[in-house]
Amino acid sequence: MKRKIAFHLNCLEQGGAERVVSNLANQFAKEGYQVLIATEWYGDNEFKIDKAVRRVHVGLQEKDKEKSRICQFLLRIRYLREFLKKERPDILIAFAQRANYRALMAAPGTGVPVLISIRTDPVGHYDALSDKIQIPLLFPRAAGCVFQTQGQKEFFAPFLQKNSKIILNPIHEKYIGTPKPSTRRQVVVQSGRLVDFKNQPMLLHAFLKVHKKHPDYQLEIYGGDSLDGTKEILETIIRENDAGDYIHLMGASDALEKELADAAVYAFSSDWEGMPNALLEAMALGLPIVATDCPCGGPRTVMEDGINGLLIPIKDAQALEEGINRLIESPDYAEELGENARRIAEIANGQAVFTQWRDYIEEICSLTK
Repeated sequence: MKRKIAFHLNCLEQGGAERVVSNLANQFAKEGYQVLIATEWYGDNEFKIDKAVRRVHVGLQEKDKEKSRICQFLLRIRYLREFLKKERPDILIAFAQRANYRALMAAPGTGVPVLISIRTDPVGHYDALSDKIQIPLLFPRAAGCVFQTQGQKEFFAPFLQKNSKIILNPIHEKYIGTPKPSTRRQVVVQSGRLVDFKNQPMLLHAFLKVHKKHPDYQLEIYGGDSLDGTKEILETIIRENDAGDYIHLMGASDALEKELADAAVYAFSSDWEGMPNALLEAMALGLPIVATDCPCGGPRTVMEDGINGLLIPIKDAQALEEGINRLIESPDYAEELGENARRIAEIANGQAVFTQWRDYIEEICSLTK
């Protein structure tokens, strides 16, 4: 019988880490593994999981909500530990910062090895005073670690780097093998939540100038509202520049493989990211891409400037404007970049990524039992 594996993260609300966990859990279940997902809470708009995957609540209970913050923190560790003792998975795979810490605190004495995963830029997320205290105490307990980029890996101490793997996010199969469009719409697109670190205001300011040179082109941004105020900032920019006829906030879409496929340019403007799923999907669709070379190296890990896309400095609106204009004005070159970008599917398709995770998990389980 195949192994029993458990994933731990905050929830399955739509986001990068949550998407990867959902995809991996579903694929492990289809391969015959017993799969559990232990979460802290339930979100409003979550990814779907296979019926064979068992979801377990390990977060605070209703009676705990009036207790002190310290008490709640300890209870979260206790509930996760009780879950591990009851279910006895062969491995616990934690995704994202707080889940990593909780897992490493809860597991000692249970006999369950913990595989942690870094899903964002460590700078600004793993360098606070509390992190500098917790990381040396907790991370040596990890049986292994999955990074998304070399930049993430190099941030941490050699002991963690030595016992780790770099694994890309899996691209959903619906983005792979799409036909090349016979013609492209005069549209620049972006996909992803409206959130501050994606720096969509910079994209709007750059496109305002692109539009003056190419008035037939429009900008479409697909993504839900993160409620951090970014949507309101974008709406103000559109209103103040009377740009409502050519800059459109499209909202979230479940059919991006159709909405984006025939766009002329995909513009990625983030100031930082882990390994951006949206960028991988745009590459798989064969879109001509201009992207910020943001830390911790996600775009640079999968893109080579001038070969399968254009890489530009972060927070450089002029470089973004020039990159978009270059792809609009050189359609043959843009198509060449897009076709080269499609090759990302060879190394980041679901089966290839699943195989890397499976082999690493099996390796850890074999060494720790």
